Amino acid sequence: MCGIVGYIGEQQAVDVVLEGLRRLEYRGYDSAGISTLNNGQIDTQRAKGKLSNLEQQLKTSPLLGTLGIGHTRWATHGKPSKANAHPHRSGGFVVVHNGIIENYLQLKQQLVECGHHFNSETDSEIIAHLIDYHFKKSQDFEQAVRTAVQQLRGAFAIAVISDQHPDQLIAAKAGSPLVIGQGQSEYFVASDIPAMLSHTRDMVFLNDGEMALFNRTAMQITTLEGAAVETKIKTITWNPTMAEKGGYRHFMLKEIHEQPRAIADTIAGRITENKNAILLNELNLNADELNGFDRLYIVACGTSWHAALVGKFLIEKHARIPVEVDIASEFRYRQPLVSDKTLTLVISQSGETADTLAALREAHERGGKVVAICNVVESSIARESEGVIYTHAGPEIGVASTKAFTTQLVALFLFALHLGQTRQTLTTIKAQQLINELLTLPRKLEETLELDAIIEQAARKFIHVHDFLYLGRGNQYPIALEGALKLKEISYIHAEGYPAGEMKHGPIALIDEELPVVVIAPVNKTHEKVISNMEEVRARGGQIISISDSNCPSLLAASNVAFHIPTICDDLMPIITSIPLQLLSYHIAVFKGTDVDQPRNLAKSVTVE
Repeated sequence: MCGIVGYIGEQQAVDVVLEGLRRLEYRGYDSAGISTLNNGQIDTQRAKGKLSNLEQQLKTSPLLGTLGIGHTRWATHGKPSKANAHPHRSGGFVVVHNGIIENYLQLKQQLVECGHHFNSETDSEIIAHLIDYHFKKSQDFEQAVRTAVQQLRGAFAIAVISDQHPDQLIAAKAGSPLVIGQGQSEYFVASDIPAMLSHTRDMVFLNDGEMALFNRTAMQITTLEGAAVETKIKTITWNPTMAEKGGYRHFMLKEIHEQPRAIADTIAGRITENKNAILLNELNLNADELNGFDRLYIVACGTSWHAALVGKFLIEKHARIPVEVDIASEFRYRQPLVSDKTLTLVISQSGETADTLAALREAHERGGKVVAICNVVESSIARESEGVIYTHAGPEIGVASTKAFTTQLVALFLFALHLGQTRQTLTTIKAQQLINELLTLPRKLEETLELDAIIEQAARKFIHVHDFLYLGRGNQYPIALEGALKLKEISYIHAEGYPAGEMKHGPIALIDEELPVVVIAPVNKTHEKVISNMEEVRARGGQIISISDSNCPSLLAASNVAFHIPTICDDLMPIITSIPLQLLSYHIAVFKGTDVDQPRNLAKSVTVE
């Protein structure tokens, strides 16, 4: 996830664009850049790191001009560096891009064969080269952009300027957000409303497959094919602080609602065109190596450890290889049995978690290979692993992990299928069935998020309790642990997660009329057993909150509160059941008045042991 800003008008563009990038720095902070057009010449300044580095650079090398574009980057393709920072240029065309171009390698190869030379590792640079390539044929700026974007597969929001067209700015989108602001003899484009809110409140929200053309006094919106689109201007009433959160009260709630998009981004480009296999070339391990491992460790901390527990179910089921899940802070102190036939998979949102990094190094010292699931490109864990599956969750501002967790689950699902097919323990037919289920996941998450208002209403009943119990069986037991952790983190209510089958081995002693018990009960082979556990809780007066895709009378009769979720295959159901637990924790915390985004005593990334 990146932030883009564009401006055409009468003000100095660099001032407007810089201000916009400051408002969007939450969308990306590993590099930034600005290009302006002045007297027929485009000048660019780019810097690695936070936006402040670019601002210092602009003090000594200022940019002039009333037309400009800028970008703050969250790396997806290519490490954070000045060369990989946007804007990108080819010939007289400069582009900023937010999104992922799935077919960039194919397009890049075609352009290289036509004599184009690339200066970065990014997928974004190919857009500038494509526009340049088509302009040489048509000599028409608008048509060149139109033709180029129709070749792109994936998600994109772009802004383009040309040194041959000093009074034009072009923007287009498909799958990534892009907003237009209309001022007096000026126009703005940006990834999000806050970038322009101090200049105008009159906004146009581009739909997927639309393109906007601006000069200083007029705007035209068309489809990518060229058909005219009616312009609908909306007046925004948000204040700037509210707008940074996209209208949500907290970053955590915003990030909960971003999960369908984040998961779609994590899936993008990792499924073959015929939808019967997973593409994970980034593992950097060939089939012989993957077949040669006889044991797999998954090592992680906190929420990532809960994801690892789900991963054990997936990998053992589909790849038929023994999996051991370790808490990273314990791994290197117990002399793990790692050899050259052992693969260690480490999971970390930040890629800088100290204990997980130490576990990685321990595995290497003992002769094993390590791959990672990580959200931050070129983080320490990413650099030191043989291969990385990046989760494209984008920056996660809230300390309590939400979208990072569910994208980790998706990455583990992809890994399990890939490993199973490589080891020939998963048939192509079964893989295709599972992939088709995966492709329905973003839509079903959107359906699940529609429970928000119902969950908020229910949450008010539980703000004065002191303890919660969470129960789940099979791959839902880790989700019970995760639900309990979320509640502890942000509401400061004591909560425990247990396997439902273990309830009679101790936790049942806690149950009375004061104890809420969250039961995760999707329809699967243990469904009836979980309902029996619910009856045992009910017999002792416990208050049951159930989460299920079942409407069976026995489940509803046992529930004080029931949240009904969409049905999906058992392997992906932990992702669906996570959402109501996140929302329940969030709303209880809000009602209690705690600091949801920055709970006490916690940090986003634990970088010390």
